[in-house]
Amino acid sequence: MATILLLSACVTSPPQKSSVSLPIPATVPAPVASTAPTPSVVPPFPAKPADYLRSASFSDLPGWTEDDLRQSWPAMLATCQALAKRIEWQEVCRLTSEVNPSDEAMVRRFYESQFIPHQLRNLDGNSQGMATGYYEPLLRGARLRNGPYQTALYRVPDDLLTIDMSVLYPELKNMRLRGRVAGNKVVPYFSRAELMAKDLLVGREFVWVDNPIDAFFLQVQGSGRVVLEPGGEIIRVAYADQNGHPYRSIGRYLVDRGELSLEQASMQGIKAWYLANPARQQELLNANPSFVFFREEKILDPSKGPKGSLGVPLTPQRSIAVDPQFIPLGAPVFVSTTQPNSATPLRRLVLAQDTGGAIRNPVRADFFWGFGDEAGELAGRMKQSLFMWVLLPRFLALPQN
Repeated sequence: MATILLLSACVTSPPQKSSVSLPIPATVPAPVASTAPTPSVVPPFPAKPADYLRSASFSDLPGWTEDDLRQSWPAMLATCQALAKRIEWQEVCRLTSEVNPSDEAMVRRFYESQFIPHQLRNLDGNSQGMATGYYEPLLRGARLRNGPYQTALYRVPDDLLTIDMSVLYPELKNMRLRGRVAGNKVVPYFSRAELMAKDLLVGREFVWVDNPIDAFFLQVQGSGRVVLEPGGEIIRVAYADQNGHPYRSIGRYLVDRGELSLEQASMQGIKAWYLANPARQQELLNANPSFVFFREEKILDPSKGPKGSLGVPLTPQRSIAVDPQFIPLGAPVFVSTTQPNSATPLRRLVLAQDTGGAIRNPVRADFFWGFGDEAGELAGRMKQSLFMWVLLPRFLALPQN
């Protein structure tokens, strides 16, 4: 365990996703509490399913009959692209070919006949958690450093070492350690402050963008698009790896120092503070020691999102990031929350197709809003109370409650 603590453990594909990660008050309809609870502590090893799953029925899901489940079908098919060969998913995915995706009643019968819902609860027994949002931003950039394009995006460094802990400890599935070799020892990799102050990433640049705070939030979101000048070509920059340091919220940093109130600590509020305090900009960014590296990808279909941890493109407003210790990647999940900064219900079936360094605990989700400024506005303001039900294939052995 000492080695694990020294190097900092990270889940597979750990972009932070959530832009602030603070328990900011959320407006929700009664009888739901008006403030999202502080996440409970996650044990170093996964809990048993009976500790966080409670058997339920579809009639327990608020708004289940009102959701147009046809909107979830592209995400469901994407899940089957990744999981169809797994024994517990073979029959489920085979039957998708027999469903008319335009027939809402048929889609509904598919879900209700092939899955059993289980309500998620945190390890302290509380079934209420927190929903945040993320999106795919658009940045302006260039292949070569020039003019306004002075902030680099970086490829994975050659000296970054990644260790898969599950090879030695199967119970640590989805856990990775990052570090570097110094002499005959493996030591923690460089923090954000060290990487920037010592120019340790020189030569790993592949795109230059025009805004440092946008580049920072690109790392938080995990992927994005860049329109390149000259010419206007648009490329995707996708998550490739991370330096192994834990994610620290710069929103929390500003709140703890009295610079912003909880209500102001949205992505938009943080960007406003950043622009108003040029002498302290690097101090703010360095408050998060985590650093994300990217790779370039071509955009084959602009309507599809980036690939999540499941390895399939995310579906706007129908994909979420979850903690894979508690929710199997690919599973349908019914969420009951509210629209950002609103009491308007947001109740729908989504697919667990991504993970994130800030997404911990059973009742915790990051809602993928899609691409562009409108999606960014919604994602940056989302900090809502949440209830979740995971739909597990009937083939699986289920906990009894």
